[in-house]
Formats: sequence, structure tokens, C-alpha cells
Amino acid sequence: MSTVVGGSDVICSLATQPGGAIGVIRVSGEEAIEITDKVFHSVRGRHLQNAKGNTLYYGEILDKEGNTIDDVLVSVFRAPHSYTGENSTEISCHGSAYILNQVVKALIDAGCRQAQPGEYTQRAYLNGKMDLSQAEAVADLISASNRATHKVALSQLKGHFSSELSILREQLLKMTSLLELELDFSDHEELEFADRTELKALAETIHQKIKTLTDSFETGKALKKGVPVAIVGKTNVGKSTLLNCLLHEEKAIVSNIHGTTRDVIEDTTEIKGVTFRFIDTAGIRHTDDQIEKLGIERAYQKMDEAAIVLWVLDEQPTVEECAEMQRLTQGKHLITIFNKIDNKTVEPKLVGAGLHTVYISAKLKQNITALEEAIYDAADIPEINENSVIITSARHYEALTHADESILRVIEALDFGLSGDLVSEDLRICLYQLADITGGQITPHEVLGNIFKHFCIGK
Repeated sequence: MSTVVGGSDVICSLATQPGGAIGVIRVSGEEAIEITDKVFHSVRGRHLQNAKGNTLYYGEILDKEGNTIDDVLVSVFRAPHSYTGENSTEISCHGSAYILNQVVKALIDAGCRQAQPGEYTQRAYLNGKMDLSQAEAVADLISASNRATHKVALSQLKGHFSSELSILREQLLKMTSLLELELDFSDHEELEFADRTELKALAETIHQKIKTLTDSFETGKALKKGVPVAIVGKTNVGKSTLLNCLLHEEKAIVSNIHGTTRDVIEDTTEIKGVTFRFIDTAGIRHTDDQIEKLGIERAYQKMDEAAIVLWVLDEQPTVEECAEMQRLTQGKHLITIFNKIDNKTVEPKLVGAGLHTVYISAKLKQNITALEEAIYDAADIPEINENSVIITSARHYEALTHADESILRVIEALDFGLSGDLVSEDLRICLYQLADITGGQITPHEVLGNIFKHFCIGK
């Protein structure tokens, strides 16, 4: 994307997908209202140039030959009270792809330029309508696929993450200003404006706040991509039937023949508003079949990558098998599933201390709700609301990690009694990293381009 930073020209584009009952074209820029007025004919003879902000007008859009394209409603927004902070209009017409394209063409003929992906939100950022983290939240909100990701994106868009960073910034500035003041009076060695014990306590508080944010990134990734859940076990224990049951569709082939599943099958579903990515793996057994061997190798790989492992059984495991599974899933949430309880008169007792066991019949869909509850609990997702601050961006995580490294160096420097200028340097680095998240300082154009290129054209 060749980002036009600070451009004053007028841009236009579709803000909705074509083919619906209604379509919307967005226009923004200093002369947006005047250009829209060139192609708009009000049924009452009114001119948009004289319109107040936040008003609505009914009329027709005309092409350059004066032919009617469609009956429309035009919303007028005057700077700074618009999404971009610029003069803007939004044209609502019928959603035919032909009509929408003709309206855009008429606007371009009148002096507009086709907007680039993310350019509206980029202009909103450059005009101070939102900071950079809020701008990124717009894209997250558009792509939100479940209740949890929607709430996290909405929280970031409302500025809760920015507020956390603002508090950290104020604390860092306080430390920096005290140390800088000491440097200004370096000729007076007896002067100490910043008590080192208090500075260290403040630095440790900042470190803990940053760590809380970085620790939330694992949850953020899981919410965005889906919590990875591997379904493992021997052949023919009902793993594929269980996958189909959890997904509520026939995704995997089910057969009584051992080794039917030879490759990994993945799909997602929601449990309590959180996306889970279920991974059905090849049955684990000794085999001379080279293709099946590859599938078993992938099963171990997916088990290693998963946050939760469902170990499916249809008979009593040995002590050795329990110990081996616990070893393979160390650091993960292991749920042991006894399947085919419809064929058993007595529930088997699991050998192995501390193993969470759920008894089900995937075939008859018995106790699946209890299993879903166990899976949700194992994900350990914190309660999420519109005020929750959870890091979902790798860019934010990287900046916070570097900021934390800087503040840890500050703590170490204070412990060793190093000079204020050395401490101040790391404080400035920490400030820079936090400001990089919100765009608080001048951000290189190529960085802006990389952020906004992932937006759709209408945003």
C-alpha cells in the first residue's frame, strides 16, 4: 500500500459489500461536501454546500451526462464531527453492484479519488480522532468472529488499553523528570530530587503492570485464532465421531476400520462465546504403513502445539500409558475421555492420580455438554467485558516486551546505584516503546502503511 499520509484530497469508496438491499458510499476530505453536491440533485432543490452537519437529504445521484443513477439519501458530516475528522458524506442507495459502481464513478468524475484500504481510519488517526491502538481495534472489530473477540476489540476501541498506557506514561514521565532535574543540578552533589527507594518501588509497579499486559497475550492469541484442542488416542476409539459431535457436523469420516484417519482434520466451533480449534489426529499405534506413520507423527506434533489435549479411551489404560500421556502433555490441560459408555455397564476407574475424566458416548451424544464445560474451564479464559484489556496484537506485545526489558534495566541500575543519566536513558526507551503502540510520537510512514493495509477499502 502506497499510503498517502496527511493527504488533503477527497476520497471515496464503497463502505458496504455490493449485492445487499442497501449500499453505502463514503466520501471524505476538505471538499467532500462540495464534490458530492456536484452529483446530487435534491428533490427540494437544496444544496449540500449549505447543509449543516449531521443532516440527511433525499434526492438523486446523476452521472456526468445528467442521467439519474439512483434515488439516494445523503448524510452530511462537517469537520471535526465525523469518523475521519474531515468533511464527509455518506450516500445510501440500492445495493446493486452496478448502481454502486456507477455512483463511485460519478464521484471520481466529479473530482474524488478511490480510497486505499484503511485510508479512512488512517485519516481518523492523523486527525486525532483516535490513537494508533484504537485504529487497529477497528480492524479487529470488523473481523471479530465471536463474543469474546468482539468485547476485547470494543474495549480497545473505547480507549481502555490506551488509558492503561497513559497511566504508565505518566509514571515514567514522573521518574524521568526527577532524574533529569538532578542532572541539571549535577554540580550540587548533595542534591537528590528522587529518592532511590521510591523510584525503585515505582519502577517495580510499572514492571508488574506491563507484565500483566504481556501475560494476557496468550489469551488474546487464543481468542483470535481459537484455543487449540488436540483429540488424541488409539485407533477406533471414536475420535472422529467425537470431532463431528463437537462441531455439530459430519466433518470427519467415521469407520470401524482401524487407521481410517491418516491426516490431521481441523475446524472451529464456539463454546460460551469463545472459539475453540479442534484437531482430530491419526490413531496412535504401531504400524508399518508409511502414510499412517506420517499421520501419527503429526498427531504428536499437534499434541505439542495444543493448549488442551483430549485423550480418548474406550478401555482401561495401563499405569504406563497414563504416565506416558501425562509426560507428553506436561504443562497442558489434559482431559481424559472414556467414550462408548453406551456399551459399558460399569464405568472404568482411571489409573493415574490427578487425571480429569469425563464419561461420554459420542455416538449417542451423551454427556457432551459436560465435556464442553470441562473444555471451556480448561481454557481458563478470564471473564471478559467491554472494560477488559487483553493484548491481541503481536506488534503491541513486542513493544510491551521491549518496554519491560527497559524498566527491568532501570530496576537493576537503581539496585547497583548507577548514575541518573544511565537510568534516564532506559526510561526514555521505555517511554518510546509505549508511545509506539499509540502513535504518540512520529511514526515512520512504512509502519503506518503496514498497519492500515490490512483494512478493507471502506475503512
